[in-house]
Amino acid sequence: MNSLDGKSAFVTGGASGIGQATALAYAERGARVLVADVDADGAQETLRLIGLGDGEANFVNCDVGDAASVEAAVNRCVELYGRIDCAFNNAGILGDMSLTADCSEENFDRIMRVNLKGIWLSMKYEIPHMLRQGGGVIVNTASNAGMTGTPELGVYSATKGGVVMLTRSAALEYARSNIRINCVCPGLISTPMVAQQAIDYPDAVANFTELEPIGRMGRPEEIAEAVVWLSSNAASFVTGHPMAVDGGILA
Repeated sequence: MNSLDGKSAFVTGGASGIGQATALAYAERGARVLVADVDADGAQETLRLIGLGDGEANFVNCDVGDAASVEAAVNRCVELYGRIDCAFNNAGILGDMSLTADCSEENFDRIMRVNLKGIWLSMKYEIPHMLRQGGGVIVNTASNAGMTGTPELGVYSATKGGVVMLTRSAALEYARSNIRINCVCPGLISTPMVAQQAIDYPDAVANFTELEPIGRMGRPEEIAEAVVWLSSNAASFVTGHPMAVDGGILA
């Protein structure tokens, strides 16, 4: 039921972390993958890893906050593979941690551009192709921070809460068109982004880890498994769902 043989998959933010793990998981299940990212070197490493498993993958440079870049990247997936069956809209940034009144306008705009506008633009250009081909599946990356308040991460939390609402609204709009749209809400995951935050804000990351009921950070592969399941026929009756994969912290 989790097989994706013959499917095509489009992954933003596929150069590292959750995006890279999911690109590999898609390929392992038989999908042809287009890795979209601004980090060409990291994306090439993703392609190398997929190739080690005899998977098929390509790279396209994509700035998810720029409409023309996203449109071109999505079109490239269709040019390469004939269609876009699965889209994992994952690219995101944490931005600078700060109290609400101390957050700069530049930081606010940068986080919104990537995390919220980037998800909207991705769906904006993916959905028309899916409508023409008769269906498809979209999974967006939100966060458990989008389901609850998080001190010093107010803007990040706002973008991720926005992703949840975009996901739910779009899922209702296109449910009758055979397009399922869900999002994953990871907890604290061991990614390069979190590793950098552990350097910049060691106390905060230590506190977040301590709050995890399961007692550890998650692994990117654990999020990837949830994304693959949501993308597969095993989840054929699931749409509009923000799936927490967070070690129980929301509970």
